[in-house]
Amino acid sequence: MGVQTTESSAVRGAEEPPDTGARHRLTAVTGLAALSLDAMASVAYGPEAIVLVLAAAGAHGLGFTLPVTLAIAGLLAVLVASYRQVIAAFPDGGGSYAVAKAHLGRRTSLVAAASLVLDYVLNVAVAVTAGVAALTSAFPGLHGDRLWICLAVLALVTAVNLRGIVDSARAFIVPTAVFVGAILAMVVVGLLRDAPVSTATSAGHASVLADDATTVGALLLLKAFASGCSALTGVEAIANAVPSFRAPAVRRAQRAEVALGALLGVMLIGLSVLISRFGLQPVEGVTVLAQLADASFGHNWVFYVVQFATMALLALSANTSFGGLPVLLKLLARDDYVPHVFGLKADRQVHRHGVVWLAVVSAGLLVFSGGDTNTLVPLFAIGVFVGFTIAQTGMVLHWRRERGPRRAGKALLNGLGALLTGVCAVVVTVIRFHDGAWLIVMALPLLVGAFELVHRTYGRIGERLGVGRIPEPPHRAHSLVLVPVSSLTRLTSEALTAAVSLGDEVRAVTVCHPDPEDREQTEALERDWALWNPGVPLVRLRSERRSLGRPITAYVRELAVARPDIRVTVLVPEAEPERLWQRLLQNQRGAVVAHAVRRDTDATVCRLRLKI
Repeated sequence: MGVQTTESSAVRGAEEPPDTGARHRLTAVTGLAALSLDAMASVAYGPEAIVLVLAAAGAHGLGFTLPVTLAIAGLLAVLVASYRQVIAAFPDGGGSYAVAKAHLGRRTSLVAAASLVLDYVLNVAVAVTAGVAALTSAFPGLHGDRLWICLAVLALVTAVNLRGIVDSARAFIVPTAVFVGAILAMVVVGLLRDAPVSTATSAGHASVLADDATTVGALLLLKAFASGCSALTGVEAIANAVPSFRAPAVRRAQRAEVALGALLGVMLIGLSVLISRFGLQPVEGVTVLAQLADASFGHNWVFYVVQFATMALLALSANTSFGGLPVLLKLLARDDYVPHVFGLKADRQVHRHGVVWLAVVSAGLLVFSGGDTNTLVPLFAIGVFVGFTIAQTGMVLHWRRERGPRRAGKALLNGLGALLTGVCAVVVTVIRFHDGAWLIVMALPLLVGAFELVHRTYGRIGERLGVGRIPEPPHRAHSLVLVPVSSLTRLTSEALTAAVSLGDEVRAVTVCHPDPEDREQTEALERDWALWNPGVPLVRLRSERRSLGRPITAYVRELAVARPDIRVTVLVPEAEPERLWQRLLQNQRGAVVAHAVRRDTDATVCRLRLKI
């Protein structure tokens, strides 16, 4: 089987043009467009998360926006440096799963994998709903149709990714460039402007700033830091998908990781500086990013460019999951933790089954939430912090075992990152536990249990098949081929021709039911068979019930008892119409017989399909 598969692949590769080579892999630039949209789009809600928490302490609390952002930028630098090391140490991808598998044990690696799977799936749902929410905010008349718009956006992103990761990168590189350019231009213009053009509060929107709060405690700062760390989601995606890059894949992936860290850090710090400079206050119905664009550019066409670019990138940031999760599922399939079908790769280097599965599960989440972002946000980002912590801890052990220059400093860097991300994971889980985070706490062990169940099942199958052991040499046994027939047609002739070519002995079998009409048809078939005289005996199988599969399986079992030295093959002839819709007209008798024989006997089932 394996040899045949390899040979057919080689023949197919020789016949087709070289369509699966380097041009279907990522460069550093296209890698940013394909795998960093999640991280880039996080600047739309990361600073806002910080501001909303610090607003509880009034204007004095908002003064800590920049220090908290600088702390997050410091953690970002630690993560980028760490994932550069992960990319070099684990060039086959997998990120925290690969690190944990090598250094922390199988169970911890499955926790990392489960956290990444949950994060990727939730990222798709949150990204699409957030982007559509921005659209419906600009056009309130579309609010009632937001679920259908979410599903349409998801279908678009899925269709693009089924064409390959490079095609998705090319499709999304323009909105990514527009968004990054708009944010950087907003920061520069805002820094050069003496005073804001307009503010949301001056336009009549109600401020949500606490008037009487002045104390800023460590717990509030920690909560703001943990909330703002939502801007770090997506940093790990490049390390998870290293095999998707062109050679030298490690170097290109590292460049993309550094570029992502630099751009994200500059945008986060720049926006935080503008928040402090303009004395921005959170208001109902207006995002922080919209207030900053309004204050920097004024309420003109540039403001709307920023808003539409933000909306587009939020919706398309789901593409990060479509680039990272299929590669992770491929590694899990290789290790027997998910069905092997996820390891198959189609043309254009697409893990098609992973893409489709992600789209289906995400669509289910969208339907469950009704396209409402607030239903999904409390579940978001917990998984990625768990993955961060596991990856950093594993890299500490990696440097303890490696004998290389500056390994002590690298281990210290990873240890600091593990501590910070671990604290964030705990704080975010505790803060959002009653808002739905308990679902993630329950889902993680359930998903790990599912991985274990699949692994044990593959283990049992492998044991029964003797995988890894040298099998007994093949030997010839007497072969008896049974051909179910119901009438004399060209299909019957083709089936008997194939049967006598395959077996030492061939028998045709027909099932007779007790009602007079069916008995007359069987007797007519026996008379025509005798006149035709194909050299193959026709055996009548009586059935008291209107059953087709049971009489044949009972006959097969009788043969197995009477002649244990033979190998029985049931060849099921079927007509295959030329057009797909015409197949709905068939009676499916062949499928019924094949299923019954496969379920109730040890006979080999062959389905002969004749195109008509």
